[in-house]
Amino acid sequence: MSLADLDQTIVKFINKCAEELEEALGSDLIFYHGPIHPGLFREFRNFVEEVSECSKRDDRSVSIVLRTTGGSAETVERMVDVLRNHYDVINFIVPDMAMSAGTIFCMAGDKIYMDYSSALGPIDPQVVTSDGTAYLPALGYLDKVQELTLKGTLSPAEAILLKGIDLGKLALFEQAKNLSIDLLKNWLVEYKFKNWVTHRTHDVGTIVTPEQKEIRATEIARDLTDHKRWRSHGRALNISRLKQIGLDIDDYSNNKDLREKVRLYNDLLTSHIDRLNMTYYFHSHLRDTL
Repeated sequence: MSLADLDQTIVKFINKCAEELEEALGSDLIFYHGPIHPGLFREFRNFVEEVSECSKRDDRSVSIVLRTTGGSAETVERMVDVLRNHYDVINFIVPDMAMSAGTIFCMAGDKIYMDYSSALGPIDPQVVTSDGTAYLPALGYLDKVQELTLKGTLSPAEAILLKGIDLGKLALFEQAKNLSIDLLKNWLVEYKFKNWVTHRTHDVGTIVTPEQKEIRATEIARDLTDHKRWRSHGRALNISRLKQIGLDIDDYSNNKDLREKVRLYNDLLTSHIDRLNMTYYFHSHLRDTL
């Protein structure tokens, strides 16, 4: 068997795994691997359009299997607009990790599925450099500026650093921070909390008010952007840590059938992607491009 034949066999099996997982979830299925970059938006839009047009389902629901290190909050907002234009229900599945802007992306979902080994990450919106070749962490930059401005005495090196700060860039970072928090709060209230009708942990059975939903969303946004709490932008926030800050996660750790279907699809596909050294990749068995 040639390498090409082997790859074709792998792809057929990946598509079969996707179909089985899709059936178990009762929704369309889209896999997103890679950074969340403005340069990928058009391709993502076209991909979602093609999948939704090929879909034979009537319920307009989709599950996004997400694997990303993060990227641009502005791009996340545009991607959510695309998904919400084609689907009424959007669920996210995180078998491995969805960091930073990936975490913001998940907040636009009606549900977030994870198991005990999955992770979201603290939010630090990434601002694309003027040449579009790299990202700068907005909150990390703002935290350092705040640290310097609150110090009583600056060293000569710190004084030079503070004096050389680009105020325009500082304003851009502030805007990125505020946008991330606003998106988080709005999406949590509109989508994640839409079926949160009664209290389950305190005042059990009493009606949850719109004001209480907004307060909870604000607290979650505050905690996810608190770098002093997590100490590292790359900190893995598992289900336990996410529940501690009040975020409800659909834990499939003990659902053996679903866990096996998710892992078989995700692990085989990501291994194939990594072997081919792909920077990004979108997959659906309805649109086979591997």
